[in-house]
Amino acid sequence: MPDLNQLIDATDQIGAAAMAIRALIVFCFTLIFLRIAGRRSFGQRSAFDLCITVLLGAILSRAIVGASPMLPTLAAGAVLVLLHRLIGVLVTRWAWLDDLISGTERLLVKDGRKDHHQMRAGLISDRDIDVALRKKEDGATLEHVARAVLERNGEITITLHTDRNPTSDADHRADPHKAT
Repeated sequence: MPDLNQLIDATDQIGAAAMAIRALIVFCFTLIFLRIAGRRSFGQRSAFDLCITVLLGAILSRAIVGASPMLPTLAAGAVLVLLHRLIGVLVTRWAWLDDLISGTERLLVKDGRKDHHQMRAGLISDRDIDVALRKKEDGATLEHVARAVLERNGEITITLHTDRNPTSDADHRADPHKAT
């Protein structure tokens, strides 16, 4: 059974039992931290939310392997989670802060016409638009797109024109000389 110093202090020599107990402790604290951080830390997938995920994982892993002392490492994790929670509350009150932290969406395509300036600013290629169209899985082409938006979380959302009839479009692609 490891002594208390092996569980709490940083050490370069850590046994399997001490590491297993450290892992259990860190796991329990991580669950608590994620409950405090709230659902948005995994639900929104924004840069702001990804930041807490990466930093928390990096910091808390040090406590498991003994690279850092347990209590200061858990305290650092708690500070990150509370900061994330505080900023999350503040961005619900002030839209300008939300835009500053998470960015704004970009209109990439409107009525079938690409906005190359917005695409370059968002680091989106023609191929990225093609992939998003294929994900619609209904044979939509650029001409069918009412709007394509680069969302704050990096996803491309495509809205098709509502007057589009997929059946007649598919028939027309199969036989372009057929009258519709």
